[in-house]
Amino acid sequence: MSQTRKKADLDNPEWTKADFAKAGRPDAVLPAEVLAAFPRTTRGAQKAPTKVPLSIRLSPEVVAHYKATGPGWQTRIDEDLKKAAGL
Repeated sequence: MSQTRKKADLDNPEWTKADFAKAGRPDAVLPAEVLAAFPRTTRGAQKAPTKVPLSIRLSPEVVAHYKATGPGWQTRIDEDLKKAAGL
């Protein structure tokens, strides 16, 4: 048991490699009405990829500033970087 966990959760034990190996995809093991309660939350692949995924480190102040502007903050960072680069 992890030191960060205070006590074992007997109703929800940690999965082992064997548990992961025998697990099935949700759409293969759950009824349709259960699946309908959990709408898809990922976007999926882009039809025509236009951006390159990467990891970048920014100061907390910059991230907080852009996140405070609401959804689309990563796009706004991209737009501001394009302007700064003269693109």
